[in-house]
Amino acid sequence: MAMNRDLFWQLIEKEHQRARDYCGKLMGDFMAGDDLYQDAVIRAYRGCGGLREDSAFKSWFYTIIGNTYKSRFRSAWWRRIVRRDESSNIAELLQHNPSGAYEARRRLEYAMEALSANDRMIVTLAELEGWKISEIAEMFSAKEGAIKMRLSRARTKMRERLGRIYKNNYESFKNRG
Repeated sequence: MAMNRDLFWQLIEKEHQRARDYCGKLMGDFMAGDDLYQDAVIRAYRGCGGLREDSAFKSWFYTIIGNTYKSRFRSAWWRRIVRRDESSNIAELLQHNPSGAYEARRRLEYAMEALSANDRMIVTLAELEGWKISEIAEMFSAKEGAIKMRLSRARTKMRERLGRIYKNNYESFKNRG
């Protein structure tokens, strides 16, 4: 039996805040995250007739969010808007707002840019949303070992990208003196 529309809205309501926060973290901007969330809710609403078990709703809905997120980056228009210059010096951006929280957020965003859309979703779910590996594996229809490997590789990519920032900032600081 297909899911009815009333049940859909009850299940959305349970996941609303977490899913909305997740979208904001994926996009790196909460206004853009709201747009992503709304698009995903519309897609989910249109497709909820095909969902047979309400127990599978959470992973099904987050899969829709992920697919909506990835489809935005397939658009040439979106890539032109979002792409940042790899050579830009993050330290210059941080000098305008020295707040520690802002700095940490900017560095996290910069590190996440090194990841594919799928890897960014995995890192966001595991590290920022607190999902279990088993839940992420279910969402991606993958084995837990594969998710652990992708998470490890994504962390390495992020570390390497941040390492370049710290190395460049250290070198420029050292050369001043």
